[in-house]
Amino acid sequence: MTLTPLDQRYGTAVRRVWASVLGRSGRAWSDLGSWRDADVRRFQRTALPIVLAGQRQVATLTASYLETLYREIADEESRAELDLDRVTGRALRDVDPAEVYRRPFVETWTALSNGEPLDVAIDRGARRLDVITQTDLQLARTHTVREVTAEQPGVTYTVRELQGEYDCALCMIAATQRYHKRDLAPIHPGCDCLVKTVRADYDPGQVIDEERLEAIHDAVEAAIGQFDRGGRAVDYRKIIIAREHGEIGPVLGYRGQRFTGPDDIHLPT
Repeated sequence: MTLTPLDQRYGTAVRRVWASVLGRSGRAWSDLGSWRDADVRRFQRTALPIVLAGQRQVATLTASYLETLYREIADEESRAELDLDRVTGRALRDVDPAEVYRRPFVETWTALSNGEPLDVAIDRGARRLDVITQTDLQLARTHTVREVTAEQPGVTYTVRELQGEYDCALCMIAATQRYHKRDLAPIHPGCDCLVKTVRADYDPGQVIDEERLEAIHDAVEAAIGQFDRGGRAVDYRKIIIAREHGEIGPVLGYRGQRFTGPDDIHLPT
């Protein structure tokens, strides 16, 4: 599948929200001047409304996009009554957002306790904040997709569409698959893939883009010097799977990962 003008307009609008939210929350972090326990609440008072507003914007844009897309693929109207409280804030993780946005401080304090310089520790906290914020914005999208498509009988399944100039291998492989609309699209922290709805007369099966999947396997061979689509010489199950993370739902990761808590989720540095 390719991005249509509708996809591109929607993607551009969502990326603008992301850029605004990440920029403002990042400045709230860097402007603190002090990152002690007493500063946590001060940061939360500034950052949480910014993030929540961004989630609501993403949810609203996504609902509008899905309604327009439904008219195109099903030739009928879709007017889902979206309850924003079900797709934003605490509903995304079932954890108090104040607790979630305390974690960048914990990251900073942990780095300091390990002997890192203050500037390095603060930067690690900032990166943790970015990952958390990006994840929350994407969760607002995926939760909205689930809520809206539940009211769209013409939608058969959903697919992931890559948007970035550069995309990680996890998303590239996932984009060759189809997902049942009742399920949350698996994500990884920071994932910004577009979720598209599809109407079909039949279920094509899990893999919908064999050619792309083969190209990714070829890239694996080029990178590590071997391949085996039968999973013997190279166990492709270790390259990408979808696992349930107790807080944010399905997460793209590697076999062997065990998500025992939110601190286990990190982007490579």
